[in-house]
Amino acid sequence: MHERVLLITGASSGIGAATARAAAAAGFRLVLAARREAQLTPLCAEIGAERAIAVRCDVTSWDAQQQLVARALDRYGQLDAVFANAGIGGRPGGFRGADPEYWKTLLLTNVYGVALTLRASLAALQAARGHILITGSIAGRRSIAGSMYGVSKWALTGLGANLREELRGTGIRVTLIEPGMTDTPFFDTPKPEGLRPQDVARCVVFALQQPPGVDVHELTVLPTPPVDT
Repeated sequence: MHERVLLITGASSGIGAATARAAAAAGFRLVLAARREAQLTPLCAEIGAERAIAVRCDVTSWDAQQQLVARALDRYGQLDAVFANAGIGGRPGGFRGADPEYWKTLLLTNVYGVALTLRASLAALQAARGHILITGSIAGRRSIAGSMYGVSKWALTGLGANLREELRGTGIRVTLIEPGMTDTPFFDTPKPEGLRPQDVARCVVFALQQPPGVDVHELTVLPTPPVDT
């Protein structure tokens, strides 16, 4: 377990960066991907160059995703787990007022980008009988008025379930991580009432550390409601 290799997309900040730190502490070797490689450099230095590499990757590019997996295999010779975490947030306006071009960007990143990460890594993961983790959201379980972001997360709920059925019998496990509001750079303003990125990271590492006979399908984690006064 201490020599397993984990690839994380969207690793430069928030949940991705927190998971990188938690996974490194648990003994994983890491492939950290983001659109801006420069933002990954301090994180890799913190973890240690022998334990982590940084790769620039636009998750909406099939070529970039293939190159990402190739870099992982070239460096470590194996790929044991993938955390498809890259995503962007929604914008106000609802279905009557939002910018349709932003919808396109959101869906390409949050849905198509995740699908490309999985498509590019499945052969290596099958060879390792590995583990796929996907950052979904409680927004993929509840209706939110006018939210195309919620639509993208509902899509990931279905993607995780359908992928799990396709991979039945391969030894690959599929875990959907579904956090509630989390205080990350994802939001323009701080969310002190939300989860911390480290809270979600612990859930990811918990799922990764289960023995081969234990398949954690879904982990929903929400902030504890405030105490009534």
